[in-house]
Amino acid sequence: MTVRWITGFLDTPSRVAEPFWQAVTGSGLSPRRGPGGEFATLRPAGGDPYLRVQVVGDGPARAHLDLHVTDVAAQARRAVALGASVLADEGELVVLRSPAGLPWCLVAWHGEANRPAGARSLVDQMCLDVPAGVFDAEAGFWAAVTGWPRRPGSRPEFQALVRPPGMPLRLLLQRVDAPAGMHLDLACTDRAAEVAWHEQLGARVVAGHERWTTLRDPAGRTYCVTDRPV
Repeated sequence: MTVRWITGFLDTPSRVAEPFWQAVTGSGLSPRRGPGGEFATLRPAGGDPYLRVQVVGDGPARAHLDLHVTDVAAQARRAVALGASVLADEGELVVLRSPAGLPWCLVAWHGEANRPAGARSLVDQMCLDVPAGVFDAEAGFWAAVTGWPRRPGSRPEFQALVRPPGMPLRLLLQRVDAPAGMHLDLACTDRAAEVAWHEQLGARVVAGHERWTTLRDPAGRTYCVTDRPV
């Protein structure tokens, strides 16, 4: 599969966290789309959009990935052959589930190619939290689906997929002793200052680590602020 672009979705039962993510990313909000106005795009100051918000009918607040491709139907068939299951097929949008239970989507590519840049911080990674017992199989699945090579992460519980140049989000897989899920990570130049700013905007610190801080946004969604170059 040739992934042309990647989008991170913030799925929330309400719009309560949208102002927070606009502030954190320095983005504007597009006109709302969908029958109930449930979709909107976070528009960066420069580059092509790669983050979107969605009001969903159930909780908890969470995140998922959209992979943008040139032939959705063909790539959906390929994903199924690799072990994915189809949850919904709307032509240019196919909703799937990975073998470990992670929901994600295949969508049509519309020419997005310019990765936005950040100054003090940047949302630049989606972390796939995978139960330890199925980690190796799930990592192999995502490497096969994306065509991105696997490499060891910075710690034994991590593996990274090497993204092509210009792709806006990295993909990191993490072994966890919890149900499968996804969360966004931000790179920043000054983690202490970044975390303090997020708290002022309504986030709450959950845990601190040597190289990252885990927080919850105003909707209760977990994400991380990390010591990585912007």
